[in-house]
Amino acid sequence: MVDHLIQTRSLSVKYDGSRALEGVDFDCRHGEFVSIVGRSGTGKSSFLNALAGFVPFEGEVTIPSSIGYVFQDYALFPWLTVEQNIGFGVLDYPCDERRKRISEMLERIEMSAFRNRYPRQLSGGQIQRVALARALAPDPPVLFMDEPYGALDYHTRDRMQSWLSHLWQQTRKTVLFVTHYIDEAIFLADRVVVVRDKRFVVDLEVPFAHPRNEDLRFSDRFLDMKHLVLDHMETRPVKIVERCF
Repeated sequence: MVDHLIQTRSLSVKYDGSRALEGVDFDCRHGEFVSIVGRSGTGKSSFLNALAGFVPFEGEVTIPSSIGYVFQDYALFPWLTVEQNIGFGVLDYPCDERRKRISEMLERIEMSAFRNRYPRQLSGGQIQRVALARALAPDPPVLFMDEPYGALDYHTRDRMQSWLSHLWQQTRKTVLFVTHYIDEAIFLADRVVVVRDKRFVVDLEVPFAHPRNEDLRFSDRFLDMKHLVLDHMETRPVKIVERCF
């Protein structure tokens, strides 16, 4: 029997009488990296927000009580240093353990030399590393990432994708990653779920082993999958929640 860490049944989200997401059935196993991709306004972020308990929802949700969340707009505290921002996630830890955890996270994100800097002194990629470290500091079993690289330039985004892939292989956290970049979704994930018309319309297995290098993006199989995902994002009839590829 498959042990699902996250599960939803008939999940729906409504804002001011308007449906943002409707009838979603979803399962995610321990240690999976799942990308959720779709055009703006299709319900991707609403799904994460419902799972996190940020918005009311209808239906059934099974999820661990502890999650980490990385937001699109970074959400760092500008008046706190890098180490203080990371430490905010473990305020209830004993002092010695808290200092140890902060140092571990600084090493993991390769920013020990920047521990006393403020967010205004960092690049976009560095800010997102700190946001991720803060989310990971309490060691949650699940990590939500809501379009974390949307504000980054193309080259920085590619570097951050490779860095995140490497970090995930070290931690094997269960990750739900929302994006509207198809290349990003495929390169990072074990599965790609396509959201369209407020529903999950297809669930695709990504057939590439980890670790993945940049050359993969230019392979015929990668481009074929990219076209497949794009086809499902368009408004043609598609069987609801189909597992394939």
